[in-house]
Amino acid sequence: MTAVATVLVALVAALHAYFLVLEMFLWQRAPGRKLSGFDAEMARATTPLAANQGLYKGFLAAGLIWGLLAGDPVGFPVRVFFLCCVIVAGVYGAATANRRILFAQALPGALALGAVLLAG
Repeated sequence: MTAVATVLVALVAALHAYFLVLEMFLWQRAPGRKLSGFDAEMARATTPLAANQGLYKGFLAAGLIWGLLAGDPVGFPVRVFFLCCVIVAGVYGAATANRRILFAQALPGALALGAVLLAG
């Protein structure tokens, strides 16, 4: 795997670890409320939903880290699978929740996937 592909996958993993922290632990604080655009009452009401969503982001990050650490032939399909999951989740989120998700989640995942496939 090329250095560019490795860096991009690591950045997508780090981004999803950051989303986990925002959604699971900071949802009702300033960073989480800025991300969601919710007032204090709505942030409080949606905290369990955001925490669940954050947990899934953590699984995506863990899978990407696994893909980076696993030697090939295992690492390559793991990276491809989890990057595809990131892209699907980002496209779905953009279609159903907020278009910004396309650029914050799906686009970085797609760039990383392209680099991984090119490095093949």
